[in-house]
Amino acid sequence: MKNSEKYELAFKETFMVESAALTGLKYQAIQSWDSVGHMALMAYLEETFSLELDIDDIIDFSSFEYGKTILEKYDVKFD
Repeated sequence: MKNSEKYELAFKETFMVESAALTGLKYQAIQSWDSVGHMALMAYLEETFSLELDIDDIIDFSSFEYGKTILEKYDVKFD
């Protein structure tokens, strides 16, 4: 599975949304992406990509698109 597919799956499984809802998705734009959902997503991503996110990156992780930029800092490559 490609990293982009793993990334999308993290959002879909954590927030129970379809792929179509991911484009433009931002923190707190949906009920399930609250502070608890945010930490669940961070844990999912850390486990999936075998990394530990810095607290500043967890705080800055504000949208589906920007999350990719953050993960790229940890050498996660998206195709």
